[in-house]
Amino acid sequence: MASLLSGPARRRLLLRGILAVAAPAGGAGRAVALPGASPTRAAVVTGETYSGRRIVDLVVDSAALGRPARVRLLTPEGWHARRPVHRWPVLLLLPGGDGDHLVWTRDYGIEDLPGLRHTLVVMPEMPLFGFCTDWWNHGAGGPPAVETFHLREVLPLVEKEYGAGTRRVVAGQSQGGFGALSYTARHRGMFRAAASYSGYVHPLLHPRAVRAAMDHLGLDRTALWGDPVRQRAIWEAHDPAYLAHRLAGIPVRLSCGDGRLGPLDPPDTLPDEHVPGLEDPDRPLPGDVLSPTEAIMREEDEALAPLLRAAGARVTTRFHPGTHDPAYWSREFRGSLRMLLPALHT
Repeated sequence: MASLLSGPARRRLLLRGILAVAAPAGGAGRAVALPGASPTRAAVVTGETYSGRRIVDLVVDSAALGRPARVRLLTPEGWHARRPVHRWPVLLLLPGGDGDHLVWTRDYGIEDLPGLRHTLVVMPEMPLFGFCTDWWNHGAGGPPAVETFHLREVLPLVEKEYGAGTRRVVAGQSQGGFGALSYTARHRGMFRAAASYSGYVHPLLHPRAVRAAMDHLGLDRTALWGDPVRQRAIWEAHDPAYLAHRLAGIPVRLSCGDGRLGPLDPPDTLPDEHVPGLEDPDRPLPGDVLSPTEAIMREEDEALAPLLRAAGARVTTRFHPGTHDPAYWSREFRGSLRMLLPALHT
């Protein structure tokens, strides 16, 4: 399985990615307007489940994705259902390339963190290898329009129906780390801070990695952003390295491993599955790299950090030993809260 995707989820990725997302029986059927969104059909909540421990699971009929889609909310203490009066600050958490939005609570236990007791945490899913992007689709557009789903369907919905305010920060792992920075730059003023954990934050530095992973998954390599030469403008319009000026003044945290065995990797950790074409044959990685994906991410992060600083972003970095694995993302998420949460109140 393509190692550009998230940690142990790689082993289950295709099955989970290709299964249809079915809405539960019943549902609220509430329409929410999408000002400025494309497509413009209203998003509809068709399923709403209260799971205890402040967790609410939604199923949304998404025009942007062309199918029902899931969103998990971690609600703040004192939150009440049915059009809460209070407006809560929002932490948007983006998944990795497998699109699994449940990892934040299922695997990382973020509902136990005291610092999130007064924040509405919004965790939308993403299609397989969705890359937090409205896909180009050879100029035709249309589904999957992931950026539209996250920002123009989910955020307006939680503002209208679930008490979300307009003070927001964003974070993500792997492809979601790219999305956190790209969204913040492309929608200046929408987010007050952004954090990336092993994010693919400079796609034009290694476009072959994106193409190789898409080939490996049987996806159309040019449907995402087109060809990196002929459609370079599309790539640049999403690449945080070319949007650095739009992050001026924004707190940004970058964290990434080096692809080698690290302190949170079991001693018997195996190398990532080989993805043909992922590595550059002219610049082979060192022999002790177990995770080529993480080594590539590290190059992206180290290249981006000085560009952001030069542009005036308030950058902090944590570069460490380790592979492309959720154990590190859970740790780095907790560390990044010291930057993210204060930004919600300044």
